[in-house]
Amino acid sequence: MFLEPGFRGQRSGWIEVICGSMFSGKTEELIRRLKRARIANQKVQIFKPKTDVRYSEESVVSHDSNAVASLPIEKSVDMLEHVNDVKVVGVDEAQFFDEKLAQVCERLAIKGIRVIVAGLDMDFRGEPFGPMPSILAVAEYVTKVHAICPHCGSLATHSYRLSNESETVLLGEKDKYEPRCRICYSMGNILDLKV
Repeated sequence: MFLEPGFRGQRSGWIEVICGSMFSGKTEELIRRLKRARIANQKVQIFKPKTDVRYSEESVVSHDSNAVASLPIEKSVDMLEHVNDVKVVGVDEAQFFDEKLAQVCERLAIKGIRVIVAGLDMDFRGEPFGPMPSILAVAEYVTKVHAICPHCGSLATHSYRLSNESETVLLGEKDKYEPRCRICYSMGNILDLKV
């Protein structure tokens, strides 16, 4: 039987990370965990980066259109101003935050808060993305979720960029990205010709 993180003798205050490629269900899992916390009558505060306005300026929205209200913020330290009497903090699109995010999450966990962070572990180049490596290093619980590679049906671990833009942060959906397994990702543009 699977138990939710935190129910294995954990006293209080810990960090959970949900990571993976684009279209793997990270936000969906974050929303699921936050809804369960609310069912348990725990006060929840959800944050997202101000820059992420793909679906909504003020809600965390999954690719399946499930949504939960959130507070858009500029910097990770801004979270500390909005966590009075909060038992659970949710953070979506963590890769877009600054490098202080891991420190902020640790501070919240030390205060006895359950912190659930969702984000891309790698950018489109296959390199660690933003503050995610630091958060993964300090987290008590890590869940890696996977999409399905549309080329071969294997588990997708990479976010492949379909456009030629080279900046690391480029907001987009299926028009700009697709999930790929390691092999199809490494084949790169060869597969683009077959699509």
